Amino acid sequence: MAAISTLTLNDGVTLPAVGFGTYKLIGEAGVAAMVSAIRSGYRLLDSAVSYDNEAEVGLAVRQSGVARGELRVASKLPGRCHRHADAIATVEGSLRRAGLDYFDLYLIHWPNASRGLYVEAWEALIECRKRGLTRSIGVCNFLPEHLDRLMRETGVAPSVNQIELHPYFPQEGQRRANRARGVLTQAWSPLSRAKELFHEEAIVRIAARLGRTVAQVVLRWHVQLGVEPLPKAASLERQIENLALFDFALSGEDMTTIAALARPDGRLGGQDPAHYEEF
Repeated sequence: MAAISTLTLNDGVTLPAVGFGTYKLIGEAGVAAMVSAIRSGYRLLDSAVSYDNEAEVGLAVRQSGVARGELRVASKLPGRCHRHADAIATVEGSLRRAGLDYFDLYLIHWPNASRGLYVEAWEALIECRKRGLTRSIGVCNFLPEHLDRLMRETGVAPSVNQIELHPYFPQEGQRRANRARGVLTQAWSPLSRAKELFHEEAIVRIAARLGRTVAQVVLRWHVQLGVEPLPKAASLERQIENLALFDFALSGEDMTTIAALARPDGRLGGQDPAHYEEF
């Protein structure tokens, strides 16, 4: 397997060009899947308070046999904890649950824009970074106006904006906005959680020509867009498959073909950050 590329964030922290999503990986089976992923070569585990698996993530890190300094562990602040003191206590609680000394990345999960507290939450994460509780701080599902408000009121840009992104919803405008602000785009649900994508004739043809799987083609599309995908897979076979992205390339025509699958609103669950709220 070719070496995994590395991305450098605006604060100097490095991440692998593909990470591992842990949503719904819980209990002993979840720990086993994460340990398998780390031993397969993944170096970023993406968790969240709302996933209820931070303890499993920490246990997987300790059981993996890989040095902590080689790994990147991320978690996320839920919407109910945007008040400054609540946010600080939540990050501290995340560390206790995971049994870790620090996170590499901690994100605000959703802006919950109607409540108007995300700047307060961001100020708390800035404090957490100063205290060494996390090395880097970022956001998820933030629109350009949300990013601009954070930067205007605190002077600190997020290192990462993790957004829904897949061929049905490529988010060209948001990607451009992130890039203009020096913010890395991460992709949740990069394979769209839908079986439909795996039967798209256009992608199937590209995969057949390259001798690759549909998942590999889609994840490689993300990488070539400059996006860090966070696929989830419980089986060893799929974990290895989803990581083998760095010994082939898509042509410009391939990229255009995949981009043509975009839908007017290809969101999986209608979770528009302008209105959707998560607590």
